[in-house]
Amino acid sequence: MSGLLAASRLIDSLSRMMGKLSEYMVLFCCLISAGNAIVRYAFNYSSNGWLEIQWYLFAFVVMLGASHALRNNEHVRVDLIYGAVSDKAKIWIDIVGLILFLIPVCIFLTWLCWPFFALSYRQGEISGNAGGLIRWPVKLILVAGFGLLSLQGLSELIKRIAALTGHISIDTKYEKPLQ
Repeated sequence: MSGLLAASRLIDSLSRMMGKLSEYMVLFCCLISAGNAIVRYAFNYSSNGWLEIQWYLFAFVVMLGASHALRNNEHVRVDLIYGAVSDKAKIWIDIVGLILFLIPVCIFLTWLCWPFFALSYRQGEISGNAGGLIRWPVKLILVAGFGLLSLQGLSELIKRIAALTGHISIDTKYEKPLQ
């Protein structure tokens, strides 16, 4: 179990780094958006490339930040019974959800996105908009994001099993969002 927990810590540190990178990408997206608006209204100039880089960065934020959110237990959860059960039951719910849903779906989506990216890369796909950007980087981030989320799901599974076997203690606290 100690080897698996070491692998889990390595995956967690990768997700932490990608989360920090995502935080900076939010800042860059805001700066680019503000700069684009200033240039458009002050100098009557606009570029599709500046508009596209904003949604590229947003895709990077979402896809790279997802594993970080899962690691911090801040992901979206369907809270029908989770908040009303014991800690051990919460761990079992997480294990079942990880094994049956998150990990298989993320692996499948990684597998599906690879040819989508590879074709775009081989063809040198460029946006159809004048002044648009190359498209393969945003398609690659789909592969990377789902792959990283698969890894983080595996890390969470390791931690849940270790908690059940008494090797570690995890916080199962979950705050239902205010509505």
